[in-house]
Amino acid sequence: MKKSLLTIALCLMAGFALAQDSFKGYEVKAENFYTYYNLRWATGPDDAKHYTTDRLRKEFLIEKVFAPGEVNWTYSMYDRFLIGGAVPTTTPLKLVSIAPLYVDASKGNDGRNLLDNRELGIINIGGEGTVTVDGKSYTMGFQDALYIGRNAKDIVVSSKNAVEPAKFYMNSACAHAAYPTVKVSLKDANNIKAGSMKESNDRVIHQMLIDGVAGVRTCQLQMGLTELKEGSVWNTMPAHTHCRRMEAYLYYKVPDGQKILHVMGEPQETRPIWMNNEQVVISPQWSIHCAAGTSNYTFIWGMAGENLIYGDMNVVPIPNLQ
Repeated sequence: MKKSLLTIALCLMAGFALAQDSFKGYEVKAENFYTYYNLRWATGPDDAKHYTTDRLRKEFLIEKVFAPGEVNWTYSMYDRFLIGGAVPTTTPLKLVSIAPLYVDASKGNDGRNLLDNRELGIINIGGEGTVTVDGKSYTMGFQDALYIGRNAKDIVVSSKNAVEPAKFYMNSACAHAAYPTVKVSLKDANNIKAGSMKESNDRVIHQMLIDGVAGVRTCQLQMGLTELKEGSVWNTMPAHTHCRRMEAYLYYKVPDGQKILHVMGEPQETRPIWMNNEQVVISPQWSIHCAAGTSNYTFIWGMAGENLIYGDMNVVPIPNLQ
């Protein structure tokens, strides 16, 4: 009897491991010859805590964000958030919609333009470039941000120098109203000093595309960036969750040979994801988010959800983390 039970248990364990190992990630599809996308389904915490390292990375990590001459999108079912990167080189790239946003053709053309029902935030982390919105051009230097409101039809991105191209990082959320396009530089942002060298988290939080900052109005999208000072490695500590919104993080300015250790999961069920430069991680509403780097770095945070209250969060005391 004991032998039979042991055999059954081993078979169940082998089946579970096979199911985990056979997970292949999400299919990347082409919208046109330069625009690609994949769709990520939402996952609950009870499932996520059983994931292998490989499965965790395939659900939450976006490894390919930027590629020369391409626009790459990930469509997350967490708050229907779009995460993308565009790298125009010798030829400008038009931002087009993707098939998952289309309404059935028998019911009209809704969704055929990217911002028919959405708003868009763009932050440039590369060389100088230009974003043209319905004929009006905005010059985008390093770490300049641009908010583009619902119903903008023709959005084209280009680089001043193809050898050192712009890298446009993009977040998009559903929008109920149309607000004006606004460019925000770091000097226009709400810049907040936080942390200390003693706590290894001396940093500056730049609130950029935040409702009410620098004349920006948004429906639910919020974006900005956080720069860690040399010698500091921790961000977002104490950690917190956002029951009423999700987030996504692009880590960049990570020196060659260095890594980011992003921590996610419920406060008592945390999991690590090791990340490279210019990669994104999706942070669900139920998950904490914090990270440490093997060097200092910068990251862009983007959020969408129930409200526009920046400080709406549930802080987790450091001693309570597991």
